[in-house]
Amino acid sequence: MPSADLADLGLDEGGHLLVARALGPLRPGQRLTVTGAHPALRVHLAAWCREHGHQVAGDTAAREPSGSAGGAGRSHGASATVVIVKGAAGDQRWLGAERAGAAAGPPVPQASPAWGLAARGALVEAGGPPIGAHWSERDHVWADIAPQLYAAAAASQWDPATAVDWTAPIDAVPAEIERAVVQLMTYLVENEQAALIIPARLLSQLHPHYREVMQLLASQSADEARHVEVFTRRGLLSGGELGTSSAGGRASLQTLLDEPDFTTASFLLSVLGEGTFVDLLRFIGDHAPDQVTADVTRLAARDEARHVAFGVAHTAHLAGTDKHYLGTLRRAVERRHAALRDTAGLNAEVFDALVLLAAGSWSPPAIRRGWQAVTGLAARMDEGRRRRLAYIGFPDDEAAELSALHTRNFM
Repeated sequence: MPSADLADLGLDEGGHLLVARALGPLRPGQRLTVTGAHPALRVHLAAWCREHGHQVAGDTAAREPSGSAGGAGRSHGASATVVIVKGAAGDQRWLGAERAGAAAGPPVPQASPAWGLAARGALVEAGGPPIGAHWSERDHVWADIAPQLYAAAAASQWDPATAVDWTAPIDAVPAEIERAVVQLMTYLVENEQAALIIPARLLSQLHPHYREVMQLLASQSADEARHVEVFTRRGLLSGGELGTSSAGGRASLQTLLDEPDFTTASFLLSVLGEGTFVDLLRFIGDHAPDQVTADVTRLAARDEARHVAFGVAHTAHLAGTDKHYLGTLRRAVERRHAALRDTAGLNAEVFDALVLLAAGSWSPPAIRRGWQAVTGLAARMDEGRRRRLAYIGFPDDEAAELSALHTRNFM
């Protein structure tokens, strides 16, 4: 008969691990002999067997130990031998347990609230608190590219203190060009704060079974937090105050914060807004009058491109499984356009700052070049939006129409 010798180790000191290990390979109904010198062995074993679905078949008369098992100086009592019959049900705690999908496999189509915070692939004991996640359907949050994008995000994190040379001189930047840069940085901070709040909110309402999307949203929030930092720091680098914040600009961003649906929020923020924002950041970087401005916009644009990639991939994934969802997205764009119809759109100071930044001076020919550059920027923004909308599944004419309805505030 198989046996387990606990010496003087009590079940309340870890002895149950040895008993469970010895029972593991046995079939239900087979017996295990447990011996030990702990004075409460019989009592503890009886309670442990009841809890775990086994039976105590009997025990022998006590006998004096022949040696000194256990730690030096410990007093040993009589040794006991208890026979356990392995139960058919095994550990009662795991009756009704279920696997939370496969750890290495793709996420399941519908994650159970009963899994709570369990790791994907874990055996989940019944009876735990359910998680109140709003989004627990794979198609409503997933994109096959999410794991690769998270890996890229993790490998591409940068430290604002070292990735930018904050000692690079800006003294040569003309005062009025510097004020334009400060105004643009103020505008960027405002938009990036909205772009930080939205993924953080989506993250908090996502079922953790879709861990790659959760990780990606967390990295996206970290990206936006860095952008807020570096844009603020560049705006204050010359020692003055930040620029203006228009009511229309804030109203435009508020419509993004108010969007309750995961995919629609991701679509409006990343596919339309951040996609347009990447063009803006590259424009500012191309016309940057100093190295710090060029560096902060380049680093931010690299991050934003990942955010856009997930938004496009996820929206295309859902639209591919539900063609009717394109109508939902169209209505979201139209609803947002209607809500912003009476607002002023892009802050006039921001538009003028872009023109002056591209011009580089106040001479009429330079201003004309700056104006033409900003006009060209708007055309590139429109082209990019139409391209992304077409990739998601909109016909070309509808993509052009929806791009034209996008807010004049860029984001």
